[in-house]
Amino acid sequence: MRPLRAWLLLLIALLASGPSAASQPEPRPTRLRFGSVAMDIPAIMHRRLLPLTRHLGERLGMPVTLRLSPNMDAAIQALATGQVDIAYLTPVAYLRAHEQGGAQLLVKTVTRGRDHFRLMIVVRQDSPWQQVSDLAGHSFAFGDRAALLQRAVVVGAGLKLESLADYQFLGHYDNIARAVLNGDFDAGILKDTMAFQWQGRGLRILYASPELPPYNIAVRAGLDPNLVRKLRTAFLALDPDVPERRAVIKALDPRYDGFAPTTDAEYDIVRKLIAPFTD
Repeated sequence: MRPLRAWLLLLIALLASGPSAASQPEPRPTRLRFGSVAMDIPAIMHRRLLPLTRHLGERLGMPVTLRLSPNMDAAIQALATGQVDIAYLTPVAYLRAHEQGGAQLLVKTVTRGRDHFRLMIVVRQDSPWQQVSDLAGHSFAFGDRAALLQRAVVVGAGLKLESLADYQFLGHYDNIARAVLNGDFDAGILKDTMAFQWQGRGLRILYASPELPPYNIAVRAGLDPNLVRKLRTAFLALDPDVPERRAVIKALDPRYDGFAPTTDAEYDIVRKLIAPFTD
């Protein structure tokens, strides 16, 4: 009878201890950590994102703090591993965070009334090149080495990377624009918002990619579903016709008009474009 008594005592102890830690729901966070890809130097990204974190904090009733990453790989890891709860990501960064850690889309950005974007090849305004094939044998500036979509678009435009005399990764889009403007590189690739910003100010758009799903806001796996719903509502509430909310949008990017719902399926075109670079 002793083994039976010992078993009963163990069962009583387990019942008294309640559900295991593994079965308990994740506690609601007391603050949210907001990450981002490094589209600009950290000081500029901090300035661009700070109004958004304040808006979210007011809507959610909890602090939202910035935790910026120095490059795309770090931003992906931060969201995939739960170092941040929410992040502003490129399409490829979202796909990687989704694959590596189950990150989920929240909303996508809207630019000039469009819920898509283009990558654009730019050259100096006074350059002789009129088509992408003219760039063979010349130098090219890319952004982050992890931004596979940039290389995929260039190859898709008909310019093989091996045909370039030289290409380098300069990190931020602003670095690319200035490097091309200064003549350090013959051409480079920019997001449409940055290309439009420099158009007529020394740079010329040589090629625009097909429409691509845009930059997005994603959340880490396991974030409280009620909090996720409140976050989505907070982003969709950013109405550009309301002055104070328009200021939040324009701080992030002056070309943005707000945010819209999105789905993972919209990013399948990006999966196909980058597939040759991920084998």
